[in-house]
Amino acid sequence: MADPVIETPRGGVSSFLAKAAGVVAIFVLAVLLALWGVQRYVADRLAPDPTTIASASLEGLREQNRLSAFAARFVAVVTSRQTALGFSAEKTLIMPGMVRYEVDLGKLTQRDVTWDPATSTLSVTLPPVEIDGPQVDLSAIREYGSKGVLTTFTDAEKRLDEANRRAGQAQLVAQARDAVPMRLARDATRRAVERSFAMPLRAVGVAATVRVRFADEARPSSERWDTTRSLEEVLGNAR
Repeated sequence: MADPVIETPRGGVSSFLAKAAGVVAIFVLAVLLALWGVQRYVADRLAPDPTTIASASLEGLREQNRLSAFAARFVAVVTSRQTALGFSAEKTLIMPGMVRYEVDLGKLTQRDVTWDPATSTLSVTLPPVEIDGPQVDLSAIREYGSKGVLTTFTDAEKRLDEANRRAGQAQLVAQARDAVPMRLARDATRRAVERSFAMPLRAVGVAATVRVRFADEARPSSERWDTTRSLEEVLGNAR
């Protein structure tokens, strides 16, 4: 007697496999979505916040109180003359002095630091550069003049010395305030502050551009500083 033959519908196996493949695909998709969600959660938690880092850098700068990134040595040459009773006396003073250019970082506030997330640009506005000095090198002062009756019998020499020293101090300050050394001082200070903000950002992988200007500098018309938000505004909204 022959064994019975059981026939299976031709579409049954393929339909089963298709359903199984669909279930596997859905499962794989669900796993991928879960992994993506975990990755986003971790990234959001661990991603460095530029405003927080900039705020910490700002506090570090403020603790320095005053920043001196540039110094220059100048030499004043002045001559004074005294005339009385038909006699005259003259003295020339050569006075070297050192001038330091400083910025009062204690005046910096969160309003002076703005962050533009659209361009990843951190903008810092510094107080104006101040001149400290001049510190006169007394050992290097040289005086030249003619001795005569006026200096022998009057206090003309003392008055000449006082006049020369006042004029020498004023000349040193005038030289220090000249456009060229002031520009060099601003550039040196600008670079120092840019590094102070840029290095912590780069250390955590934030590619940001740091721009520094001074409060007494004119703003180029191409710059749009008023479109950014200060750290005070950003951190205040985050609280």
